[in-house]
Amino acid sequence: AAGCQTPAQMLASDQATASGVAARRGQFDLNCQQVTTSILSSNVLQPVLWGGQERAEYTIGVAGCERRTTYIVVCALDSPGCFAAAGR
Repeated sequence: AAGCQTPAQMLASDQATASGVAARRGQFDLNCQQVTTSILSSNVLQPVLWGGQERAEYTIGVAGCERRTTYIVVCALDSPGCFAAAGR
């Protein structure tokens, strides 16, 4: 299915999931239940190996309780899971 979509469509399809993952990580790291997220950038990452899976990478800002942080969230396309790592 991902082969028929444009990069923008691929990124849009995982954006809500990525934002939710970043929000949950931010709630824990900031010790704050009321957080907001902002997509700062997004990119489709090409597979490293032949036959590998494309991934969507998002830089997401999370703010709450007068603090803020950023996360790099990576989602494998056509997969329900995403991973949030500390931002750069």
